[in-house]
Amino acid sequence: MKLTGFPAVNSLALLIDPDKAGDESLGRILTVADECSTDYIFTGGSITFSGIDGVISKIRERCNIPVILFPGNLLQLTRHADRILLLSLISGRNPELLIGNHVLAAPYLKDIREKITSVGYILINCVGKTSVEYMSQTGSIPADKPEIVVATAIAGEMLGLAMIYLEGGSGAAKPVPVEIISAVRKNISIPIAVGGGISTGDDVRQAYSAGADLVVLGNGCEKRPEFLREAALIRNSLRKDQ
Repeated sequence: MKLTGFPAVNSLALLIDPDKAGDESLGRILTVADECSTDYIFTGGSITFSGIDGVISKIRERCNIPVILFPGNLLQLTRHADRILLLSLISGRNPELLIGNHVLAAPYLKDIREKITSVGYILINCVGKTSVEYMSQTGSIPADKPEIVVATAIAGEMLGLAMIYLEGGSGAAKPVPVEIISAVRKNISIPIAVGGGISTGDDVRQAYSAGADLVVLGNGCEKRPEFLREAALIRNSLRKDQ
């Protein structure tokens, strides 16, 4: 499946953790995702031991939503996703996550470049240390330092990255502050994705209103699938107003 205009404005993604994707729970959440026309299914993460290809096959058996690889490490690489996010952790200073892993992955991905979206991945400290920080061996940018987040995002755009992903972290206590999303939106022209800690309809609405092009939901939907329906309704209402 060839995706054009990724990500769409006011789009919604569901993040599937392969290690938690049992057949019953996966089928249940994908049914909801399909019914409410979720734009994308992300799969991958900071801690993933299960095979990505198997999960992608299961997703495709149950719905026609585009599958986006959201890799946390080289073991999660696959050529079978509809789009692959080539993540550069630009908020950290771990050279492996800035360029090292990319060098190793490049020969494997070179002939499917049309599937690649280069992403500046920025971790925001939204209370507590997250799995992403621990596994990446990097620190996050404090939520009360929006100027550093903005400068990092500008640098990512200047380096030619196609999207900025503002990440509160899996299981974060709070979402990325709207002030940060808004400040980044005012200073860059490339798409912005926001994920981590989004657990209410107000969180979704505020992220879009602040300038997020793509909102990514994860843990909140695993625990409460109806939250995905609520988020989709908010997305739909914003699209009607465009």
